[in-house]
Amino acid sequence: MVHVAALGVGAGSYLSDSGSCKRSSRSCPAPWSAANSPASFSFVACSGATSTTVKNSQLGSLTSTTTLVSVSAGGNDIGFADIMGVCVLQSDQACINAVNEGTAKARNQLPGQLDQLYSSIRSRSPQARVMVLGYPRLYKLGSCIVGIGDTKRKALDDAADTLNSVISQRATAAGYQFIDVRGAFSGHEICSGDAWIHSTRIPVDESYHPNSKGRQYGYLPSFDAIA
Repeated sequence: MVHVAALGVGAGSYLSDSGSCKRSSRSCPAPWSAANSPASFSFVACSGATSTTVKNSQLGSLTSTTTLVSVSAGGNDIGFADIMGVCVLQSDQACINAVNEGTAKARNQLPGQLDQLYSSIRSRSPQARVMVLGYPRLYKLGSCIVGIGDTKRKALDDAADTLNSVISQRATAAGYQFIDVRGAFSGHEICSGDAWIHSTRIPVDESYHPNSKGRQYGYLPSFDAIA
């Protein structure tokens, strides 16, 4: 099993050999491997990776005998961190403009980038089952009176839906299994009262990523049910 998804940021318990990539022992590959004892296991995810950097630098562990691969990519391709920065610091309209720019990238540029990534995985590991993990919605609407308003929150949730739709379509076209985690995170978004996703925090790169509960109760069961 090889895991090449950019998962783990925000969960803490980062593996010492992962450096700035912030691979977490709480991210679903590590506990899945511990529970299933595969013959071999590689966890090569790296924070901040785009579909292109995954394709170019994270597929070295894949071989013709690899049987299971999990991958998550797309958010950084559309400028997720920059969009969040605009939405937190600037006006509703500036946020909406940034979201619209990101969703345009999701619709127009991301499909080709994902197709190249998925094709590269297939060429290296033609017999592998490939699990493509999606993204949760960030906010529960109508629940917070602090922080950014619901206009921004809805725009960001809509963007998550668009991103998941594009990833799902390209994964299906490649013959891969898309894992939709939005249902698992429902009721545990920011503003829910039991959030499995960080709001703005220090260190800033962990903001708006799933916390340890999100990894344990959101991503892991969703992955485990299919893998």
